[in-house]
Amino acid sequence: MGMIAGLLVLIVVGFGLYVRLAPSDPARWNVALAPASKDDCSVEQGRGDARATCLRPEPPAQLLARLDEIAMATPRTTRLAGSPEEGRITWITRSRLWGFPDYITAEATPAGTGTSLTLYARLRFGSSDMGVNAARLRDWLSQL
Repeated sequence: MGMIAGLLVLIVVGFGLYVRLAPSDPARWNVALAPASKDDCSVEQGRGDARATCLRPEPPAQLLARLDEIAMATPRTTRLAGSPEEGRITWITRSRLWGFPDYITAEATPAGTGTSLTLYARLRFGSSDMGVNAARLRDWLSQL
């Protein structure tokens, strides 16, 4: 019985280490986003992802710089790739207990006299995030 318990502990610890230490390839996650179907800042939620697109009256780099400040103030969030000057940024936000990574990409492109901002948040492990990514996008957009 002790050997089985020890094996289970090793499996759980190994899984936790893999989730926290698995490398994040910027080429896989910091990719161009397809335009969303709406420009009204509403968040469209999927099973493990969420998407929003907004029109804003400020220049793309300025808008992304403000969003980057909001993202970086979010607990357990780091920047994976990109910058406001590039027009695209991807962040990783990890869950508190296990450290599951969620990837959030923002892309800003000129649109008329303003900017079209597209946000896409998705999970890496599993198939459902229980609405966490949609809630995060709503929070970030409300702070913009």
